[in-house]
Amino acid sequence: MASEAQSQTTKYDPNFTRSVVNSMGPKVPPRLRKVLDSLIQHLHDFARENEITVDEWMAAVELLNECGRMSDDKRNEGQLLCDVLGLESLVDEITYKMVTEANDLPTATAILGPFWRKDAPKRQMGDSIVMNKIEDGDHTFMYGQVTDYTTGEPIEGAELDVWHTAPNGLYEQQDPDQPDMNLRGRFTTGKDGKFWFYCLRPTSYPIPFDGPAGRMIQLMDRHPYRPAHIHFIIKAPGYKPLVTQIFDRRDKYVTNDSVFAVKDSLIVDFLPRNGDPKAEFELPYDFKLASFEQAKKSGVSGTTAPSASL
Repeated sequence: MASEAQSQTTKYDPNFTRSVVNSMGPKVPPRLRKVLDSLIQHLHDFARENEITVDEWMAAVELLNECGRMSDDKRNEGQLLCDVLGLESLVDEITYKMVTEANDLPTATAILGPFWRKDAPKRQMGDSIVMNKIEDGDHTFMYGQVTDYTTGEPIEGAELDVWHTAPNGLYEQQDPDQPDMNLRGRFTTGKDGKFWFYCLRPTSYPIPFDGPAGRMIQLMDRHPYRPAHIHFIIKAPGYKPLVTQIFDRRDKYVTNDSVFAVKDSLIVDFLPRNGDPKAEFELPYDFKLASFEQAKKSGVSGTTAPSASL
């Protein structure tokens, strides 16, 4: 038995992985060297532990290649694949984990998702992001304030980049019947840091099944649904960009998100709105930002905001 165990541990070249790691030259930056060292070690250990065959490896490579072929400026399939595996939500948690004893915290982050588009229309406060007449949507008046999370002071010049799906569960770039840039908009706060605009109460929807991410969900025998949510990127001079989503408490998938992005502080209540012919619901929500200096002191590093939006 001992010989069999020894044979198993020495079945593959024990020096191969280290030789790959050691092939890196002296000009590799320390952080990159650390990450690549760990990545190579884990990938090789995974392949040996599961005895991955050439056919299985090629199938995985083709999966990644297909993600690349399907990705463009309207959809990021590679990011969607990471989402269904929980990787983006895990990286988001790692990046923005705050000290638990803090008295107050910035607004929690959430994943960007694959359907953000750069250069959404700039709109005036009070405008609607609904560009076509939607009879079956619950029109909503959203309002709030963007503030400094430590001082509570309003932040002037904060830009809110907002987007969500139509009632049919499709983002506008997925739906030829919607106008270009429908249900998207960018709003900039004044001196009081306040914002207000009209949107729709969002709906839950399945992630696309026409690509590798959808097939992965099916292989894992999981449901594909995301709870109803509205996306935001909020940025202001001197502050860390905030990428987040807010989720409808009434949605049945809010405790079972297919991409694991829901956080308790991001769950909201849509309230009945009276006396407004433009909206049946209202949604109050404030955003708290951390300055670059505050984020550094609190241990927050990096940003998930797409560089094209900064």
